[in-house]
Amino acid sequence: MEETPMAQVMNLGGMVAYQEGSVVSRTLIDKKVGTVTLFAFAVGQGLSEHTAPFDAMVYLLDGEADVSISGKPYHLKNGDMLIMPANKPHALKATRDFKMLLVMVRS
Repeated sequence: MEETPMAQVMNLGGMVAYQEGSVVSRTLIDKKVGTVTLFAFAVGQGLSEHTAPFDAMVYLLDGEADVSISGKPYHLKNGDMLIMPANKPHALKATRDFKMLLVMVRS
């Protein structure tokens, strides 16, 4: 895994690129206490419903996505943030190409 440079100003949106029909990810921080991962989803791509044992925050940097948590729908767009609680089923799908930052806290 390529290490993210420390103490260096970087543009998040430029760190992952869209790829047609794909989901691209780049782990920025991976520690025992949590992870920070950057994703780029092509339109129509997503993550099927699943659960995670930790709370996770999604922040959309670009585009639009539909997210569901325990069956409740949310529509997110550029600049929106949503916290997905631990152990609740959730899924997401790109309604337009979108990039997101996922911050998972393990505690």
